[in-house]
Amino acid sequence: MAKHQPAADLDRALADLPPEQRWREWMRRIEAVLFASASPVLREDLARVVGQGASVDLLVEDLAADLEGRAFEIAQVAGGWMFRTRSTYAPAIRAAADVGDQLLDLSEFDVAVLAAIAYHQPITRDGLKDIFGKEISRDLIGRLHARGLIGTGPRSPRRGAPYTFVTTEQFLVAFDLETLADLPDREQLEDAGLDGES
Repeated sequence: MAKHQPAADLDRALADLPPEQRWREWMRRIEAVLFASASPVLREDLARVVGQGASVDLLVEDLAADLEGRAFEIAQVAGGWMFRTRSTYAPAIRAAADVGDQLLDLSEFDVAVLAAIAYHQPITRDGLKDIFGKEISRDLIGRLHARGLIGTGPRSPRRGAPYTFVTTEQFLVAFDLETLADLPDREQLEDAGLDGES
């Protein structure tokens, strides 16, 4: 079954249930979808498992309240929602779970290049060179691409035009951003002494 086709046997309306029980069942459906998904789930996708006119935002809000005091929470990232372990439990997870592939393990310079891409996208390697005053290696670009943090952006239609780079949904998820608009503005970066261009 394709992701965007509701199951024919899924009773979305749940008209036979009393309103409170219906609401609770819709919350559990959203919980199940978020639990099963490895990436953020968009509002329109969650709307496919609840009755018409039900507020996905309010259902998610009530589910988040139900999860208060639990080891995980609902995070709004990349235009959707997903489950995340609360940061308080990060040391316990690192001590006992195999999460090696999930760690970003980026150098300070990798993060600086990633930030430059985020703020100036789409940007070429030459554009990055202008920002940093030195050539940015293909290996560094390759590492960021392999981790799914950047992708290839639009390219000029002229022959031999350089590739451009843009951030991905995985970038938003990794840095807990709903959209690129959630990036700190340049004034905030300057105030924190983190703006490499000043």
